[in-house]
Amino acid sequence: MDALSPANGLKLQLPALNSRHARTFFTQFVSVPRRRSSSVLKNGRVRALAKNPGIDFCDPEWKSKFQKDFEKRFYIPHITDIFDDAVAIPSTFCLKSRTPVNEDFADGYPSDEKWHGYINNSDRVLLKVIYYSSPTSAGAECIDPDCTWVEQWVHRAGPREKIYFKPETVNAAIVTCGGLCPGLNDVIRQIVITLEIYGVKNIVGIPFGYRGFSEEIAEMPLSRKVVQNIHLSGGSLLGVSRGGPSVAEIVDSMEKRGINMLFVLGGNGTHAGANAIHNECRKRRMKVAIVGVPKTIDNDILHMDKTFGFDTAVEESQRAINSAYIEAHSAYRGIGIVKLMGRSSGFITMQASLASGQIDICLIPEVPFHLHGPHGVLSHLKYLLEKKGSAVVCVAEGAGQNFLEKTNATDASGNIVFGDIGVHIQQETKKYFKATGNPADVKYIDPTYMIRACRANASDGILCTVLGQNAVSFSFLHFPTIISNIIIISNFRYDPFLAIHIFSQLMMVGLSSTNQYFLDKI
Repeated sequence: MDALSPANGLKLQLPALNSRHARTFFTQFVSVPRRRSSSVLKNGRVRALAKNPGIDFCDPEWKSKFQKDFEKRFYIPHITDIFDDAVAIPSTFCLKSRTPVNEDFADGYPSDEKWHGYINNSDRVLLKVIYYSSPTSAGAECIDPDCTWVEQWVHRAGPREKIYFKPETVNAAIVTCGGLCPGLNDVIRQIVITLEIYGVKNIVGIPFGYRGFSEEIAEMPLSRKVVQNIHLSGGSLLGVSRGGPSVAEIVDSMEKRGINMLFVLGGNGTHAGANAIHNECRKRRMKVAIVGVPKTIDNDILHMDKTFGFDTAVEESQRAINSAYIEAHSAYRGIGIVKLMGRSSGFITMQASLASGQIDICLIPEVPFHLHGPHGVLSHLKYLLEKKGSAVVCVAEGAGQNFLEKTNATDASGNIVFGDIGVHIQQETKKYFKATGNPADVKYIDPTYMIRACRANASDGILCTVLGQNAVSFSFLHFPTIISNIIIISNFRYDPFLAIHIFSQLMMVGLSSTNQYFLDKI
């Protein structure tokens, strides 16, 4: 079997980022980044996303058919779909009784029917809360040309009254893959703590991502005592890496170690791997719960309220932006350029720019722009220097890739290696102003690795705690494969920003903040 390293080695058919199917989180539970919006017309109006293949809007029953199709795509397979003899037992998770499982309970397990802290399996959470009355409304995303209101519901997360694992039989493992992200230690900590609340004694960490399943790397025993204070530091207690052994080798290692509950923290490639591991376990008829906690600092997974690490990234970006502002403001004809994370989406760059109030030009992957020409970035920089004497540019790493030479190189996870748009803008800016006879003092700051290595802030710490707890709760329900953040966290939600495009509300706020109206001309 092919190794996990390149994404194509998994033989999974992932939809292209710009395809309409990327708007749907399909039943294989592979994390798909938000696509760039194609809702902008040349005349400046926003059109409804009404071209849904397979939907006949002339059919009077189209709405109910759409809802049934949505429910089918979001159906979570259960252990009883595979093993008819699976037996449910009373949950060992109860905030009123933290006593470990022992013979004091009936048949060794607690039964507290008066505690109303469990989630009913039929509970659902409304996915979208905004009713758009017109497709021309700012940020409108409509299913049909009339913007008909269609309710879309997803499962509610949290502990259930019945579970399908006896805690004393559980051998749980946690693995963190991909790059670093603020909050990894927080999630690890809460998973371990919640497992112990359920009564699990055997918990291990797999070091350095999927590579840790190879025999030469020893696993790390985990307990509440080990993880108690790890959230006070950034990085990952377990270490991270990309790529790893083949899927068959990983499952062989799981069988050898007796792992029957695996928690995977990672991004798109990591969860493609988790899905492949699940399929291999299912083929071998192994009773294993594989639960994924999506990790993307870019906040770019469809249907997810917010991803952990994002708030911290926005907050830490303020230091780099402020430094760039001071450098530019203190120099004669100074220009500061800051490159932030964001391969396919500009949420960090946009929100960091809004928070700082010091950015004159914000460039993100969702909005095309020109460097040269009367409506280009360089022309606007010239105007800013003439008007205020300095300028600050904030650019996402995935923006403006059309200006750079494509190498088709990929990293160990199969992601395309981007060119450095920050350095390119820096060089082009210097050339442009030198050619005008009035050179500019250009400073460039890339705080990427400083931000990734930070500990999570309070907001992300809370989110990580809820994610870790919900991941464990769903593992005891023995759903074969779940990504815990897709199930709306707890009984609250964050209002998500829709995909950013030139006429969305968030983008309009950004344009107002930076006064970069030259983008209207593109």
